[in-house]
Amino acid sequence: MNKPATKGRPTLAVIRSWPATVSIPQAAEALGCSKSHLHERIKAGQSPVKTIPFGSRYVVITADLVRLLSGEERGVA
Repeated sequence: MNKPATKGRPTLAVIRSWPATVSIPQAAEALGCSKSHLHERIKAGQSPVKTIPFGSRYVVITADLVRLLSGEERGVA
């Protein structure tokens, strides 16, 4: 029998099925870091994933999360 993924840590296949944007806590879980660490990186302009402001909070673009976790290079814009 296959072992389940580490509790709380989604697989890349699961992440690919997520909506277009996800919350900071959900993205942090996928990255394996705390939500406070990811918030700090966003505020410092050093987020490893693209984020967009949504009201008084930020959301993470799922496609960029998938790109990072699958090891793809970030495109030049």
